[in-house]
Amino acid sequence: MSQPHSDIGRKRQREIYVAGVGGLSPVVPVAQAELEKAAQVGMSPEAWAYIAGGAGRESTMDANLAAFEKWRIVPRVLRDVEKRDLTVELFGRRLPAPLLLSPIGVLDMVHREADLAVGRAAASLDVPFIFSNQASFPMEQVAAAMGDAPRWFQLYWSRSNDLVASFVKRAEACGCDAIVLTLDTTMLGWRPRDLDLGSLPFIQGQGIAQYTSDPVFRKELKEHAPGSARSAPEIKPPLNLQTIATALEQKANFPGGLLKNLSSGEPRAAVQRFLTTYSRPSLQWDDLKFLRAHTKLPVLLKGVLHPDDARKAVELGLDGLIVSNHGGRQIDGAIASLDALPAVVEAVHGRIPVLFDSGVRGGADVFKALALGATAVCLGRPYVYGLALAGQRGVEEVIANVLAEFDLTLGLAGCTSVRGIGRESLLKI
Repeated sequence: MSQPHSDIGRKRQREIYVAGVGGLSPVVPVAQAELEKAAQVGMSPEAWAYIAGGAGRESTMDANLAAFEKWRIVPRVLRDVEKRDLTVELFGRRLPAPLLLSPIGVLDMVHREADLAVGRAAASLDVPFIFSNQASFPMEQVAAAMGDAPRWFQLYWSRSNDLVASFVKRAEACGCDAIVLTLDTTMLGWRPRDLDLGSLPFIQGQGIAQYTSDPVFRKELKEHAPGSARSAPEIKPPLNLQTIATALEQKANFPGGLLKNLSSGEPRAAVQRFLTTYSRPSLQWDDLKFLRAHTKLPVLLKGVLHPDDARKAVELGLDGLIVSNHGGRQIDGAIASLDALPAVVEAVHGRIPVLFDSGVRGGADVFKALALGATAVCLGRPYVYGLALAGQRGVEEVIANVLAEFDLTLGLAGCTSVRGIGRESLLKI
């Protein structure tokens, strides 16, 4: 059982200030604005567009951040906050803090160790890492790097139910505690930053390691090989040096690496197969029965923003929800996740846990989301910025900073535990 993160806020402060006596600065900037600026400098234009960008004019991204500013924390004093308990329980596991790492794909655009570095960082702080369906390393490798630390698996529903079943089976086998079915990305949103660069990393063979390592995908790859009766029509790009470079990238990112795959057409076929099977817009509530029949793990629905959908999920026996608009990456002009949270929490009425995602930048944001009814909070882009700057160490520092700020905010607001945070801790302006 995990122990409370006792006084981690002040410990983190002391650690930084003592290092400062020796002229040492934090590995990554503590201030969020400076962290973003530094990460942008360290990323390629394509990586920055993919990670930092959103849908359309990015008004949903702006709304996510602005929603937190509508709520102000109302501190209470003289309450003896010397000892604080940050622990929460989720699906039978006691966690040291109400924080998880959101699934973010194609992390090899940012750092060569990608999901492995994030997994190790999460494990070092006992923070659950939700493996991305679009990971750069197979889930088994990341699980092995994490030891017995907690992890979940994010699932995008493929057009192949056999592949869906295989992913879930693998997630169970590598020790995942839950399946997070992401429902807001049955199609890619309109993302101008990526479109202006003509950049979709999956075409380079990035972010498809869960597929190329999967026995069902490899079997279907042969059945749908180019030229076969079941193959899909292929859109051919213009032939030039960039096209050749992309073909080499595909071969380098396929299992075995560039030299092994130099004369093979399988990497290109794998990308084509992925693009045709990646997501399923026809997904409906009835399809969830298939998932239930193929896993005993708790199933959470990610992307729920409407209270009627929340009620439907409870009626169907789902195990949890994640209120999320995919960080503003899918619909321009959508409701901010924090604005949607209270109504979803009310609809669920405590029957299943409600987690929160989108717009979280620091510990005070974690506090506000919990005060509005979230059971736990998922952190996204900030840890990727840490990854870009300093790999595993950068991710560790970002997580530590968020936890430290949350711990200090908890105490300074007059609370001694996560269970003591309530709506009375906030004022809407």
